[in-house]
Amino acid sequence: MKNVLAACRGVVVRYGEGEAAVRALDGVDLSIHEEDGLALLGRSGSGKTTLLHLLGGLVEPTAGTVEWRGRPLATLDAAARGALRAHGIAYVFQGGNLLPHFTGFENVAFAARVAAGDGDPPFAPAELLELVGLGAKLDHLPAELSGGEAQRVAIARALAQRPKLLLCDEPTGHLDSDTGERVLELLAALQREFAFALVVATHDVDVAARLRRAVQLHDGRVSSEEVAA
Repeated sequence: MKNVLAACRGVVVRYGEGEAAVRALDGVDLSIHEEDGLALLGRSGSGKTTLLHLLGGLVEPTAGTVEWRGRPLATLDAAARGALRAHGIAYVFQGGNLLPHFTGFENVAFAARVAAGDGDPPFAPAELLELVGLGAKLDHLPAELSGGEAQRVAIARALAQRPKLLLCDEPTGHLDSDTGERVLELLAALQREFAFALVVATHDVDVAARLRRAVQLHDGRVSSEEVAA
């Protein structure tokens, strides 16, 4: 068994106050191991995107703890959190969320510079774009790319951080089935090559079946967990 990389312990996320309060997550316990492959499966509003945001340190829990290598994120100072986002955890947002006025090369180069700090980036941006099959479109703006191509740039941008944990929010949600299949194959190949843990939020059971484990979320709670045979 690999070491636990990230974990949620009795996590609650509540939005609003009083009778109008909504519990986006309600008592979630979850562990993610090094090189894990986990699907967060659920319908819209089930809590899967909120759980991704928690794991990525983008939101704070109302109750409970989120841990990174056994240490609560709440105990990390600003510098340590920044380093974690720059090197430990990377995010592929739904729809890619690329900088619209930057080319694909510039989107990846920006992430690489942030991750490297004062050092040298572990990968050249062109190398990463070549790796995801976009070596011929380095100078294209996001608006000039197809949905699948933009998602590949987003994946290359995430890899520029050399993450230990890659979080993907509905990576095939805006793609046709063939393009979505190619994106999933790319993620699987990159995970094998770079040995990061992969967590994918999805409403699609076929996408979830591609990962080693799947947890079903319903109304902010883990209702079931399945492990691939």
